[in-house]
Amino acid sequence: MLTVFGTMALDTTRTPFRTEVRILGGAATFASVSASMFTSTSMVAAIGSDMPAENLSALRAKGIDTKGVVTVQGGKTFHYDSSFDYNLSNRTTNKTELNVIADFEPVIPEEYAQSEYVYLANNDPKQNIKILQLFDHPRLIACDTIEYWIEQDRDGVVRMMEKTDIVVINDSEARLLCKEMNLARCAKKILSFGPKFAVIKKGEHGAILFSQDGQVFPASAFFLDEIVDPTGAGDSFAGGFMGHIARRGRTDFRTMKEAVIYGNVMGSFAVEDFGVKKLFAIAAEDVEERYEKYRNLVQF
Repeated sequence: MLTVFGTMALDTTRTPFRTEVRILGGAATFASVSASMFTSTSMVAAIGSDMPAENLSALRAKGIDTKGVVTVQGGKTFHYDSSFDYNLSNRTTNKTELNVIADFEPVIPEEYAQSEYVYLANNDPKQNIKILQLFDHPRLIACDTIEYWIEQDRDGVVRMMEKTDIVVINDSEARLLCKEMNLARCAKKILSFGPKFAVIKKGEHGAILFSQDGQVFPASAFFLDEIVDPTGAGDSFAGGFMGHIARRGRTDFRTMKEAVIYGNVMGSFAVEDFGVKKLFAIAAEDVEERYEKYRNLVQF
C-alpha cells in the first residue's frame, strides 16, 4: 500500500481564459488520484464539513481508500486561491486559508501503519514528521514542500527531509530552500540532508533525478499543444512517480528513471483540465498509451 498524507482543498483557480471557484484540489488529492492508476492507494487528510460529499465519492470510485480522511464538523476545508498569467507559467497566490489543517493532529487507521510506501505531500512539515511516527517500517518515504512552508518553517522542512528517502521539489522552491541558483548544487545540498534521491521538477521543462552516488537523469516534459490549468501538475507527477515505484517494488536507479517518466505523463494529464477533472476521466490504459508515446518521442 502507498499512503499519501497532505491537503484536500477547495481551490479557486483563475486564468485569463476562465475561473473555477472552490473545486476539488489539494496536494494529497492530486497525488492520490495519480498514484491510484498504479497501486493500492490510501489517503490521510483533514477536511471541513463544507467539502461536498460527491468529492469523496469520486475518490472512492477511483479505488482510493479514504478511511484516513477526517471530517472536522463545523470546520472549513483548506482553501487556496491563485491566478495564472497569460503564459500559464507564472502563478500568483491571492489567498491561503489553512482552516482545519492549521491544528490538525495526524491520525491514521490501524491498517495504514503497515504501508510500505509513504508520500508526504506538501503540508506543514511538523505534521509530516508527526505522522511518520505512526507507521511501522515503511520501505520508502518521499516528501514534497512548497514556498509557503519554506518561508514559514525552513528548519522544519529540513528536519522532515532528513527523515525521508526521496525529496520531490520544484526548481524555484529548491533555489529558495538551498539559497543557490544552480539546480545541481541545490540537489547536492538536499541530498546532504540524508535522502538517497532528489527530484527537481521544472514544470513544462520536465524534471531532473539526482542520486546520492552521483547519477543524474534529466527528462523532458511530455509535449502538449494545449494547457488549461497547471494546478496540481507537480503533485500529480509525485503520485505517478511513487505509484510506479510501489508497483515495481524496486528502488534501483532504472526504476527511478521510469518513475520520473510516469510522473511526467501524469503531470501532462493533470494540466489538460481544471483541478482533478482530467485525472478522474482517464484509465490505466490511457497512462500506458501516453508512456509509449513519450518513449517514441525521445528515441533517437
